[in-house]
Amino acid sequence: MINYILQVILFQVLFLAVYDFFLSKETFFTTNRWYLLGTAMVSFVLPFVKIPTLQKVVPQEFIFSMPEIILSPEKVISKASWFESLSTIQIIFWVGVILFSLLFAIKLIKVFQLINNNETISKNRFTLVLLLQQSKAFSFFNYIFLGKEIPKEKQKKIIQHELVHSKQKHSLDLLFFEFLRIAMWFNPMVYVYQQRITLLHEYISDAVVAKSSNKKEYINNLLSDVFQVENISFVNQFYKKSFIKKRIIMMTKTKSKQIKQLKYLLLVPVLASMLFYTSCTENQKELVPQKMNSKVFIGGKEVAGSKERNRESYFDFYVGKEYPKGKELRVEDLSNEEKLEVEEFKNRDLESKFYESSKIILLPNGRKAIALKFDFKNWKNKKMVRATNVSDTEDVSFMIIEKVPVFPGCTGTNLEKKKCFSKSVQKYFLANFNKNLPNSVGLSPGKKKVYIGFKIDKEGNVVNVQVRAPHPDIKKEVKRIMQMLPKMIPGEQRGEKIGVKYSIPFAIIVE
Repeated sequence: MINYILQVILFQVLFLAVYDFFLSKETFFTTNRWYLLGTAMVSFVLPFVKIPTLQKVVPQEFIFSMPEIILSPEKVISKASWFESLSTIQIIFWVGVILFSLLFAIKLIKVFQLINNNETISKNRFTLVLLLQQSKAFSFFNYIFLGKEIPKEKQKKIIQHELVHSKQKHSLDLLFFEFLRIAMWFNPMVYVYQQRITLLHEYISDAVVAKSSNKKEYINNLLSDVFQVENISFVNQFYKKSFIKKRIIMMTKTKSKQIKQLKYLLLVPVLASMLFYTSCTENQKELVPQKMNSKVFIGGKEVAGSKERNRESYFDFYVGKEYPKGKELRVEDLSNEEKLEVEEFKNRDLESKFYESSKIILLPNGRKAIALKFDFKNWKNKKMVRATNVSDTEDVSFMIIEKVPVFPGCTGTNLEKKKCFSKSVQKYFLANFNKNLPNSVGLSPGKKKVYIGFKIDKEGNVVNVQVRAPHPDIKKEVKRIMQMLPKMIPGEQRGEKIGVKYSIPFAIIVE
């Protein structure tokens, strides 16, 4: 989210820079109005635009999202209240939103009070609100507010001016930026946008009125008196001291030549660079591989008719003197789910007795395979067939078990039980872990990895807990929590209860 906000602000800075340096001095007022409104909205959409063609131009670095436990004082799952679960940044953000919403509501109420507490005169195209003992002049939609202290001879031109605001719905523009100020009160560019379009509204109205009257006389009226100004950001004010000089300069300016509209073409390279940036720089790209019915090949021939060999897996399995044809993949090329299965496979003691070496191969048909190259000198009694199955006394991986261990309370299909098991273990872990420990043991700030391995034995007990952690106290705490896990319903393979290995990727955020 922070990266998205920074991109929005960056794009708005670039759009406003183009406007200020190239477009603001031109008399294409209506086009400039749509430029400001359009670019303000486009800046919120651009970060989501990813053009595949541009993505291929620059090699991307993929950061894979592991299904890991992330322990942070801000993110830990606990029984704390919703308020305690909010981070400091979130609290500040919502306080700002509430504060600016209240300010907007106060201003809106003030406008309605002016309407209700003063004399109103209904006209064909607007309602005139006469303000007692004041010389204010501004408009809000079809309401034109006019101080009774303003001389009669000047009121007509002011009403003409404010009618342009009313007809062209300038109040909608200001309300749009007012709502942006509420949602992104911390973004300085929203305030700059609102100031630019407010001044542009005055240019538009001045240009229309000046056409139907003596321009010199109209300018003299602007300069003749110092009028009061209503401090409401979403109303169109006739007299605003900071704008008077700029309005007069623009009214006396020669109309811009049509050829200068080519300046809007500057948007093309600006937008192209933004699209290139958003398409080629992604914070995170998560690969979600699909499991398939695994196939087993021995000596280049598929072994069929075995339920174990048709289990769900990310890989096929090849066994033989040579590796199959295809592109060799590095572990870094795999998704985190695939890495976990490879790690689980390699941790099985049985296979290590038989294969000489293994590789991960991307096959010509697009499937991935774990390919085992065997040293047939150590091959005895056709143990390889046994290697592709699991005996009644062996432990098996959580990834290949026929009936998974069941966490108390989990139900459903085998896949649903797997997911429920993982979520339940993670939730139990986070609910019981000492969340203050990571920041109290002297670790440097950042993300710290912890590796956890354990086994659920034939009785459903959690045993053989192994932990690799960046600090002994964290290792001790992790072991304590894992040994507290409730007794499970044990896993089954070929109708027999069997031990099941499992590992949990785990990260700690140290502040």
